[in-house]
Amino acid sequence: MKDSKDNKKNTRSNKYDKERKTIKILTVAVIIAALVVIGLVVMSLFSGGDEPQEVTKESSSVIIKDTESSKQSELTSSEASSESSESESSESEESQESESVETKETEPTDENVTEAYTGDWKPVETEQEGEHTTNFNDGSQDRIEIKKAASVATGLNESDMIEWWVENSGEGQVVATVSDSAQTKNYRVYLKWVDDQGWQPTKVEHLKENDKQ
Repeated sequence: MKDSKDNKKNTRSNKYDKERKTIKILTVAVIIAALVVIGLVVMSLFSGGDEPQEVTKESSSVIIKDTESSKQSELTSSEASSESSESESSESEESQESESVETKETEPTDENVTEAYTGDWKPVETEQEGEHTTNFNDGSQDRIEIKKAASVATGLNESDMIEWWVENSGEGQVVATVSDSAQTKNYRVYLKWVDDQGWQPTKVEHLKENDKQ
């Protein structure tokens, strides 16, 4: 009888031990699975958080570059506008000065002249002082000032004017043949030197064609 009871007790005890072991194994498995899931969630959060930061940096970098490019474009546009304004202003001043001069028709010197006129132009301001001897060399102060005086008398813009010929026509006198860059307007300009004042246009002839080309 005792042996039978003891066997029953041992069987129940073994059964309980097996159930406890099974429960422990399941519990451990559940804990491990939970840890794995938590780990995956944490990793996905961290990896997901880095990407937007990189995108944001790249985006802000593009904005900065665009801004710098825009500034450079604005500066270039501003400089071009300034240069254009200066050129237009200079051309306008020369044109106004030419138009404000009273002119009078005169006899042409040859058949190549379509129109000839004299005017009360003022001498173009000079940087030369003392006794004057005309220097006909390219780039000389005389050539620079003769070109400016011819520009005033004809109304052509200096930057758009070609000097074809400058020759001596007497003591302190020269004749300059000039045209616009397109060579559609050709002029012969007579000038005289005024001491301490500069070159003064005295007569302009509008030519049919450039006879110094």
